[in-house]
Amino acid sequence: MGKMVRVGEISPAELLEAHRKQIREINPRLNAVVALLDDAPVESDGPLAGVPFSAKDSIDVRGVRTTAGTLERRNAAAAEKDATVVRRLRAAGGIPIAKTNLPDLLFAFESDNLIFGRSNNPYDLTRTPGGSSGGEAALIAACGSPLGLGSDCLGSVRVPAAFCGIASIKPTSGRLPRTGHVPPASGWVEALWQIGPMARHVEDLILAMRLLASEDEDDFTSPPMPLVESKKRKDLRLAFFVDNGFARCSPEIVAAVRRCAEFLSQSGMLVEERRPPGMDEAYELELALLGADGVEGIGSTEVHPFLTHFVEQMRPHRASGAGLAKRWQQWDEYRRNLRRFFHEYDAILCPVYTQVALKHGDSILDENFRGFSYTMAWSVAGAPAATVRCASHEGLPVNVQIVAKPWDDMLALEIARAIEERFGGWQPA
Repeated sequence: MGKMVRVGEISPAELLEAHRKQIREINPRLNAVVALLDDAPVESDGPLAGVPFSAKDSIDVRGVRTTAGTLERRNAAAAEKDATVVRRLRAAGGIPIAKTNLPDLLFAFESDNLIFGRSNNPYDLTRTPGGSSGGEAALIAACGSPLGLGSDCLGSVRVPAAFCGIASIKPTSGRLPRTGHVPPASGWVEALWQIGPMARHVEDLILAMRLLASEDEDDFTSPPMPLVESKKRKDLRLAFFVDNGFARCSPEIVAAVRRCAEFLSQSGMLVEERRPPGMDEAYELELALLGADGVEGIGSTEVHPFLTHFVEQMRPHRASGAGLAKRWQQWDEYRRNLRRFFHEYDAILCPVYTQVALKHGDSILDENFRGFSYTMAWSVAGAPAATVRCASHEGLPVNVQIVAKPWDDMLALEIARAIEERFGGWQPA
């Protein structure tokens, strides 16, 4: 789209209006957009000149309220300035077009809240697009936006991307600045989450990472780490697994991971089926870290039942100072063991989730909730994890997850791009 604008095939105003028209057509069925923005194109020669983008309603866009999906913020004042990531996309010529739906305070794997209601999956309206960046994933999959910004603490970018068949990455923790996000990065939990770009195609994620990744004067947790471009090498060492020892995957998910592993082996990578250490610990460890303070002060006095369920999963892990110190030692050991694993392998291929997109309301069932451990594993690790579509099952997308060691984000994307080129990636609903 940026190239079309640069060579004069379409004007920025025409491109913007085409997306607004698509949003007006699809949103009554999807309920993905909670605010349609009226920003006008500005003169720019950047790579995104004239290209619209969207943002989850937990990320500040100047002049628009940020509700984070919770009643307490229903009448929040409009943001005075853009989140750093929004500002950087604007600087590249991008135009914010929409803010998208999410669960109450971001804590659910379905995008439903007491302000805007639930979002639907574009491939099957009886199913969820996932959470917490579910509105974002649904909008992008249905061509209402070509590029979006989500955030991911337990899988909140990757699960919706998988349920909606688009591409995404949860970057290394601290890779992108989180200034202007609600809730803000603070305390030990900042090491568990990250803002991440979402798009239909991996090449757009690669461009977005180049535009977004640099230190931020306001977010001291985002260090000045260079974004190292990946070099395609045939001798890459890849581990893959289809069972984390905690939640079993459906046959179609197992088959998709194995097909991708076979393809990457045939492409010249050294591929072995091997499960990294600690995968069966990730679920309890993440919930324990998030719930160590007893989940006090969650915000609104009236909250969505999905948030209540999530809080109930975390509250039993309330810890004393000594208890948190012991849990922190477990966390350090978990990350240390994975560091050693990455001495043997350059990347890891695995499921994103145990099955295709869930029916509305089914995410809180115990056997389904445990399945989110496949994304939690890499949040706890702080490692970059990308996801891309590689198959279909009964008309629904099937994605896989590609993980690299911390700060090697671009390698995860390059492997995802290879899978996309072979299996086709995103497909229209």
